[in-house]
Amino acid sequence: MEIFQSPQLGRLRALEWEDGLSVPFAWRAEGLPLSTTSNEACKLYDAILHQLLQWRNDETLGGFEGCMTAIKAADPNFVLGNVISTGLELIGTSTCARINPRLAEDVKRTVALAKSQDITPRERLHVDAMELFSQGNFTRACAVWEDILVEHPTDLLALKFAHDGYFYMGSQLPLRDSVARVLPYWKPHMPLAGYLNGLYSFGLLETRLYDQAEKVAMEGLALTRNDAWSVHSVAHVCEMKAEVDKGLKFMESRENDWQGSDILASHNYWHWALYFVEKGDYEAALQIFDSQIFRRCKMTGSMLDTVDASSLLYRLEMEGVCVKDRYRELFQVTKPHSDDHVTIFNDLHFLMVSLGAKEKDNTRHLVEGLRDLANDPGDNEQHQLAGTLGMSMCKAMMEYEDGNYSDAVDLLFPMRYKMLGMGGSDAQRDVFNLLLIHAAMKSENKHHKKLGRCLLVERDAYRPNSPMTSRLMQRALAMHA
Repeated sequence: MEIFQSPQLGRLRALEWEDGLSVPFAWRAEGLPLSTTSNEACKLYDAILHQLLQWRNDETLGGFEGCMTAIKAADPNFVLGNVISTGLELIGTSTCARINPRLAEDVKRTVALAKSQDITPRERLHVDAMELFSQGNFTRACAVWEDILVEHPTDLLALKFAHDGYFYMGSQLPLRDSVARVLPYWKPHMPLAGYLNGLYSFGLLETRLYDQAEKVAMEGLALTRNDAWSVHSVAHVCEMKAEVDKGLKFMESRENDWQGSDILASHNYWHWALYFVEKGDYEAALQIFDSQIFRRCKMTGSMLDTVDASSLLYRLEMEGVCVKDRYRELFQVTKPHSDDHVTIFNDLHFLMVSLGAKEKDNTRHLVEGLRDLANDPGDNEQHQLAGTLGMSMCKAMMEYEDGNYSDAVDLLFPMRYKMLGMGGSDAQRDVFNLLLIHAAMKSENKHHKKLGRCLLVERDAYRPNSPMTSRLMQRALAMHA
């Protein structure tokens, strides 16, 4: 089999393809071989990577779906083409091989293809990592992607998949350091080098290095103005530092640059809405929910969009806003995922909606299904986590919904420093910090009431000048007078 060598993504655009440029031999200097006889398959692989880093369905390249269909047609036996297509479906966490026979068969076929061909060691490792991830073994999958990066630090597929894997595990230091290790190998002239700023800045902010994170993200935006992930990093920094007005101004000033990144746009709007919740401007937050977040969620079915919609309603409900009709609408999106159990983080967000929509039968089904997997988790790390964290979190949310605030506190408080393991960002997991605070404030237990005030003092220490913290402290004092 002839082995073509891939350029870093972005080297080729649709216009160049149409010009019939003979590219494979120009790619050899990049050192990332692709085992395929199809020049077109190589171009499509680049196109998918390009869109992945941009968080954008680029219609000039055919969009994700168009490119993934075309790459299989160009060379059905192209191993890395199968890896990227199947891997993206797995990493999106909207389904899994356990419940999706077609996806399970895609994984099985890719593994079989790798065994039947003389492919490179790098490609073989990619297949191993994809298979491990499909089995719920995120830790070992990330270790394999890291092995690839040691030998091939400019392999963007390994870097991005490892980044996502660490995110799902709440592995904040590896999330940061994985990118730091490869940065010296990237030169400014290399295509898409600027997008590493967004990846690195996210790791920095998740390890509380907010000023450095903002600096790196802004440097990335100076290189690539429409880098939605760098915008996203700055949004996080403003959220975690409670710099609400700065965050609002920044998101509005950059909206035309990032809203075209359709895969991430809803999430960036979610950050925008959080500023309004922080300020207590609930109508503005609901306007963003209706016009952007839920609209996009219904259209895409994306898991990121779905958990954002769920979380925003849950936060607003804790603030005393009536969102029951919106819960019922959102339940139509989350209900089909009640048997997924891909990540604990997703399951807890589905539970928010099921509880909010008063769907008791679905709530019971969701929790019992998770309990069954927790009792027999096998090598699936998320199902193992269900037993040590997930079930307690589910019970706490159900107790809170039933008005048993003291029981909710007793379940949540021992878990507060373990919640990191469910994955997501600090900003996303903050909804559970707020749940504990609200439960403690509403509890009839005097110790819990004091605990609630202590938690607010703690929150004010690491997030000073927060309008929400001040508002909650005033409410706590009024309730406990």
